[in-house]
Amino acid sequence: MKFDSPQSLANAGDLVGTAPEPRGPVSAHLLGMLSDPPSENVDSDLLLLNAEVVAALTTSTDILTDEDLQLALFVLYSLHYGPATYVRGEWEWHPGLLRTRALIEEDFEPGLRSRVPLPGRLPTSGSAVAELLFEMTAETSGPSLSRWIAKKATDDQLREFLVHRSIYTLKEADPHSWAIPRLHGRAKVALVEIQSDEYGAGRPERMHATIFAGTMKGMGLDPTYGAYLNSVPAITLASMNMMSMFGLHRRLRGAIAGHLAAFEMTSSIPNRQYGNGFRRLGHGPDVTWYFDEHVEADAVHEQIAGRDLAGALAEDEPELLLDILFGAAACLYVDGRVGQHMLECWSHGETSLLHRL
Repeated sequence: MKFDSPQSLANAGDLVGTAPEPRGPVSAHLLGMLSDPPSENVDSDLLLLNAEVVAALTTSTDILTDEDLQLALFVLYSLHYGPATYVRGEWEWHPGLLRTRALIEEDFEPGLRSRVPLPGRLPTSGSAVAELLFEMTAETSGPSLSRWIAKKATDDQLREFLVHRSIYTLKEADPHSWAIPRLHGRAKVALVEIQSDEYGAGRPERMHATIFAGTMKGMGLDPTYGAYLNSVPAITLASMNMMSMFGLHRRLRGAIAGHLAAFEMTSSIPNRQYGNGFRRLGHGPDVTWYFDEHVEADAVHEQIAGRDLAGALAEDEPELLLDILFGAAACLYVDGRVGQHMLECWSHGETSLLHRL
């Protein structure tokens, strides 16, 4: 079985060199500022940018699907991952841009909390936390993206699915890794154990992001990170932005732990179905390796994430319990909306992207 070497996919985690297309006044102003180093007029530019953010937040009906605000937030977070080459100058810790990001987050986080349903009962032990998380993530009999892909998806729909997933998966594990220095004891050990596997356990060619890049390449897609940023809708950006927000804020360390637990608990069975869907249309191991890898790996990870990460964190820092459950529920809610969007579009014969591939 032959797979691409890490060298042949070396650009999988790099951002493209050209700026994304603006989706409104906020993202247009922000992208214009980032394309030049901070100037002597930066303070007035930032005042105008922040005024545009406030105006956009006032008129937005749903921040999760607001194209302009979600793109702007995605670009602001990208500065902390290693900015795109179109960014000129050192903007990562500029106080004015941090304020811009905070303005959007001050609406984004409450918007999530107001929409995400939490369990009606609270567990009282680490093991009970894990059991509740397994209940929350149990497979249902309703419409399912993974079942659609296993049985109905066309090649074009499979490519669209990969494009949606590329926004996170070409950087798989990075948002959750922000939590490592913010945890201690049992929870930190559990998170590091999971992340070690995600990053290939010392073997670059087995990094999950690299394997996924091979899947995209096998389907004739560009594996460069951000190559399809102009194609994905706001709700897909919101999924990645939610992870970045949880991971970058120490006060939300419970939420990022809960998110990872739910993410791992809803991975093994769907990935089996995803792999079957690609095999159904004749695609080989170069395409299905990523999904097959996760069937076994995430069956182990879900136990570690549920019991040793989320459960231990709830026992060691009980004040984080509600945020652990919130992070898990937010993962299910937002990713559920991404999947629902794809299913609704495909069932009507439409593309789920902003532009057809």
